[in-house]
Amino acid sequence: MSLFAFLRPAPPRPRLPEEEIRRRYPRLRWQILEATFLGYATYYIVRNNLPVVSREMAADLLYSRSQIGDMLAATALAYGVGKFLMGAWSDRSNPRYFMALGLVLTALCNFLFGATSDYLLHLLLWTLNGFVQGMGWPPCGRALGHWFSLRERGAVFAVWNIAHNLGGGLAGLIAAYATQAGGWRNAFFVPGLLALACAFYLVWRLRDTPQSEGLPPVEEYRRDAPDPIQRTGERELGTRELLLDYILRNRYLWLFAAANFFVYIARYAMLDWGPTYLKDVKQADVTQGGHSTAVLEFAGIFSTLLMGWLSDRLSGRRGMVSLLCMIPVAAAFAGIIFAPSGMLWLDLLLFGVIGFFVYPPVMLLGVAGLDFTSKKAVGAGAGFIGLFGYLGRTAQGKGMGWIVDRWGWNAALWSIFACAVAAILLLALTWRLRPLTAHPSSQA
Repeated sequence: MSLFAFLRPAPPRPRLPEEEIRRRYPRLRWQILEATFLGYATYYIVRNNLPVVSREMAADLLYSRSQIGDMLAATALAYGVGKFLMGAWSDRSNPRYFMALGLVLTALCNFLFGATSDYLLHLLLWTLNGFVQGMGWPPCGRALGHWFSLRERGAVFAVWNIAHNLGGGLAGLIAAYATQAGGWRNAFFVPGLLALACAFYLVWRLRDTPQSEGLPPVEEYRRDAPDPIQRTGERELGTRELLLDYILRNRYLWLFAAANFFVYIARYAMLDWGPTYLKDVKQADVTQGGHSTAVLEFAGIFSTLLMGWLSDRLSGRRGMVSLLCMIPVAAAFAGIIFAPSGMLWLDLLLFGVIGFFVYPPVMLLGVAGLDFTSKKAVGAGAGFIGLFGYLGRTAQGKGMGWIVDRWGWNAALWSIFACAVAAILLLALTWRLRPLTAHPSSQA
């Protein structure tokens, strides 16, 4: 018996009576949304804690900015690879156990990271943490893709995507106040305990497909047409077919992935380096640095809901809405460069502008991974787009530290501005794309 046999997809159960289907389906749909939302928010609490305390940790252990940048870059690269590989695995797994296992592993990485003082061990542990963090998004995509139909995805994923902002914002606050109470190591111990508790919660609440609960496919329940590029019915895909036919030969995914590379550079520039920038340049303290992360994250909540709804109203034109959002993001980075010293409130306001407008593209490009491939390949599709995003974060994590050490903060911020412009140019190529234009014959 395989060590990972417990991760296999739950088998279908005999179909329930119609009255029972009508009673259970709405409740389970809410349960799936709730569990994946809170579970993914918790993943962020054990992922975004390092940038908040990196300056304090570096001062205690005598790490340079370049060394901190190497940690951020390595974990981002590992996360991108992990998201792609774990995405392919999650498409053939039960999200109930797959997602919970990831939280247990990332909690262990946090405990060990907080307990050591050796740079190479820190680099290894945070890289490993990035890799197992890839077990978070793909099972959410699988679960939501099976329980919510194509016509609902923009709005449903807009609601679900708030988990990024809630978890990321809480990560900043929890790490900052835990550090203030007992030192920077607490910024890893406290989130690790929360992750373990959430893993047990996921096993209790999360479920696999509707069929595994004796319910019909969501398209039948919602009386919607099948996904326009859903060619496989309800059978599980083999690894070669999934990766080659549905991912690597899908030109739409390549285009969205390339845009996502630059979107993620803009997204993570101030998440990874914002607290350090404000402490170095604007004389902020550790709690104000944590507040900057919370401002950036929480600012994206309303806009994500609005833009997800709008993309549905525009027939699923996720690229069009993403492009319109990236224009003020680029303008905000230029504003940070010219903001005068002694006006921390203005910097925080501009952080809020970035968060308000960058999170809709982050969400919508992930949804495009569902829209433009089979729902049996959503984990791999989203993982592929996410891989490019975290390659962008890798370049940003290493590049920002390197540029700051050599040419200063303004040069680094101008480089991020240029990346936001590059995202706009690539998204212009997706302006007219919507799911119904992705006819199956055009995928290869």
